[in-house]
Amino acid sequence: QHQFLMFKIFQFYDSRLTRHCNMLVGDPMGGKSTAWKMLAAAQTTLCKAGVEGFQSVTPYIISPKSMELDELYGAYDLSTFEWKDGVLSTIFKQCSEDEKPTEKWILFDGPIDAMWIESMNSVMDDNKILTLINGDRIPLTNSMSLVFETQDLRVASPATVSRAG
Repeated sequence: QHQFLMFKIFQFYDSRLTRHCNMLVGDPMGGKSTAWKMLAAAQTTLCKAGVEGFQSVTPYIISPKSMELDELYGAYDLSTFEWKDGVLSTIFKQCSEDEKPTEKWILFDGPIDAMWIESMNSVMDDNKILTLINGDRIPLTNSMSLVFETQDLRVASPATVSRAG
């Protein structure tokens, strides 16, 4: 049991070295959360111990299926025409502007939905840009990563799956 989990943690670590977007896929209680939490804790511990090449990790956990698209990405108020950022756009801007030497993992926890995931394709590909409907373009910086923790990829398009590790 422990060997399997350690193998998965190392797989995740190796994939993160080459990809800015990764998916942890498996059944509930299958160790997905444990894997990313253990890797984040290990990297943070190594950073604090002064081991070169490691930064502390700050996870930002979002449950995208628990909110409407406007709440996730942001929307215009139709009565005032003022833009209001959503949960993801707020976190994305905050992480993008943060110059502290820490890894910022934006973690999407829960089922992947064709509606919200397709808007992430421009972030997941080599452009690394979140484009909002108000025209804002927020870059995914080198200290940022996307992590999707989900049970399956049933509704994800081949384009989405091919962009992730």
